[in-house]
Amino acid sequence: MEKNRPRELQLLVQSSTSLPSEAPKSMAGCDPTAHPLPDLNLSMSVGTPWPSAKEETDSYARKLQVLRQHTAEQIRLAAVEQAYIERTRELTRRELESAKKEFARAKLVWERAREEVEKAERLKEIATRRVSSTCMEITCQSCHQPFQA
Repeated sequence: MEKNRPRELQLLVQSSTSLPSEAPKSMAGCDPTAHPLPDLNLSMSVGTPWPSAKEETDSYARKLQVLRQHTAEQIRLAAVEQAYIERTRELTRRELESAKKEFARAKLVWERAREEVEKAERLKEIATRRVSSTCMEITCQSCHQPFQA
């Protein structure tokens, strides 16, 4: 218990009637049932006093300091989280740009491949016509009829 803290003493009076056998000797001639006597047994207790204004101010100051520290920590955590979000956003933007470039290259390769396929089909048609016309010129030596494919 603190040594410098003021103490408060409380005197408590119990409001019960005393028994006639406990009556003081000076009132022996009186009728004890006519006037009940209050119990004069006193008790003392030491309680904690109300905090002083300085103690309350110190308590509020401590609570305010804790609240400020908590707020500062929350702000710091929010700043860290925002930095993480910005870093993630930047990485995502870079990945998106990279994916767009890769898609453009794949599309270009696909278009070149399609052009080559179309060119191959045209060459096939030309070759088929040449073979066809060449086949028409071939004739049988014995019957002199044109060759039919």
